[in-house]
Amino acid sequence: MNSNHQRSKMKKSSYIAVFAVFALLLVGPEITNAVTCSALQLAPCLNAFISSNPPTTVCCDKLREQRPCLCQYLRDPNLKGYVNGPNAKKVASKCGVSTPNC
Repeated sequence: MNSNHQRSKMKKSSYIAVFAVFALLLVGPEITNAVTCSALQLAPCLNAFISSNPPTTVCCDKLREQRPCLCQYLRDPNLKGYVNGPNAKKVASKCGVSTPNC
């Protein structure tokens, strides 16, 4: 395995670890509307958010489910980069989820 590939894998692992930590921090302050806002619910989308891989069906389902929570995630500086990045916008578009105006 070449060093660039290893660095890429390590960087991806770092993103996953950072996302998991920040998502866990959000579990406490939940909003109880029709949906429980929890960034952990978007874990099936992480691979698509940080790469050019297409979203899975589960990812799209979770993204649609969590759409009412996206403004909350966009206001969180720890999550904004994940849910507002270029790949996240492509994922949302492919899943048919419009980006909210917050």
